[in-house]
Amino acid sequence: MTPRLLVLGGGIVGLSCAYEALKQGWQATVVDRGELGGQASGAAAGMLAPYYENGDTPDAFFRLCVDSFAAYPAWTGEIEADSGMHAGFVRSGSVHVASREADRLSLLGRMAWQTASGARMEWLDESALRRAEPSLAPGLAGALYCPDEAHVQAPLLVRALALACERRGARLLPNAGELTAVEGGQAGSISVQYEAYGRIDADAVCCCLGAWSGRLAAWLGLRIPVHPIRGQICAYDPAPAALRHLVFGPRSYWASKPDGSLVCGASEDEAGFDRKVTAGGIGRLVRAGERMLPALSGVSPARSWAGLRPATLDGRPLIGSVPDRPAVFMAAGHHRNGILLSPATAAACGEWLAAGGGALRDARWQAFRPSRFGSDAELRSEEAQLPSRRGGSGQEARHL
Repeated sequence: MTPRLLVLGGGIVGLSCAYEALKQGWQATVVDRGELGGQASGAAAGMLAPYYENGDTPDAFFRLCVDSFAAYPAWTGEIEADSGMHAGFVRSGSVHVASREADRLSLLGRMAWQTASGARMEWLDESALRRAEPSLAPGLAGALYCPDEAHVQAPLLVRALALACERRGARLLPNAGELTAVEGGQAGSISVQYEAYGRIDADAVCCCLGAWSGRLAAWLGLRIPVHPIRGQICAYDPAPAALRHLVFGPRSYWASKPDGSLVCGASEDEAGFDRKVTAGGIGRLVRAGERMLPALSGVSPARSWAGLRPATLDGRPLIGSVPDRPAVFMAAGHHRNGILLSPATAAACGEWLAAGGGALRDARWQAFRPSRFGSDAELRSEEAQLPSRRGGSGQEARHL
C-alpha cells in the first residue's frame, strides 16, 4: 500500500515538502485553512539572497541558506518542467548599498568573512556603482556587489509548484477552515479534522502552518515560539526606473520583475494576525525609495499588500522530526526566508521520509531541531506565572 503524507499548510514550504514526497512515491495531501500560498508565500517579494540574510558569521543558518540557494536553478527547472509554467527565476546579482561610511564598514566586514567562505563578491566605489546601477541616487558610499544572488516571482512559483504537485497526483485541499482536532503520531495512522473536509487520515504528517504553527504545541508536546511579523510590500507598475540588479538599502530593497513592475519591500512590525496594509508601513517604503531612486520621487505605488512571516525566538526555522512522534515532521518558522529555504527544507523532509521517520541523521540539522525550545508543559507553567506578552494573539496561535 502506498504510504500517505498529509501536509498541514499550503504555502511554499508545505507544497515543496509534498512535491518531494511525491517524487519518492508517496501519496500526498496538502490542506490549508485558506488559499494555497495565501499567506507569507504569496505575499513575498521572492528575494533569493543568502548573503544579504547573513551578516554575522558562517554559522549553520548561513550554510543552510547557501546550500538551498545552490539547489534553486535545478529545483525550479524541475518544477517548471512538471507544471509547464515559468517561475520567474532571475539571476540578477545584487548590490548592497552603503548610504554612509558606517554602512560601508559593516558591509566590508561582511565581505571579508563571506568571501573567505566561498562567496563571490567585490566592492564598488561610488563611480563603479553608478555605472552598475545608473538609476541610483548620487552621493552613495559604494556597494557590495554579489553576482550570484537572484529572485523569483513568488506568486508564479507557488502556482507552478501547486500545479506540479497536482500533476504528480497530489490532493490539494484549500479553504479548509479551522483545524479542529488532531490525533495520533506516536504509532500507526494520524487523524486530522478540518471544518470543510472532516476527517483526513495519513501515515505521516508534515507540519507547515507558518505563523499558526503554535496551534500544534499541545498535541506535539513542544514549545513552539513562532509568532507573526507583518511584512508590507508595494509595487510600481509600470516601473519609473528599471534596475539591473537586486538593490538592498539599509532598511528596504527593490527588484525589477519580469512583468515590468518594480517591487519595494519590506516594512516589518508586530501586529498579531492583522494583515491590513497601513499608511505608515507603505509610507516608510515610499520615502526610502525616493531617497534611493530619484525616479520614484512623487510617484505613488500602483499596489500594496502584506503577509505574516513566521518568526522564531532565535531567528532560525524549525526543521526536523518531533520527539516521541516519529511520524510527524515540522517545517516552520522560516520568517522571511521561506522562499529561499524551500529546496533545503524539502530535502530534509525527503531524508526523513526515506529513513522511515525519526530524527534526521545528518548533524547539520541539529541547529534547527523543533525541540530546542523545550516542552509545551514548561511553557504552560511560565504562562501561569507571567502575563501574556502578546495579548490574545499568542494564545490564538498556540491552541486548536
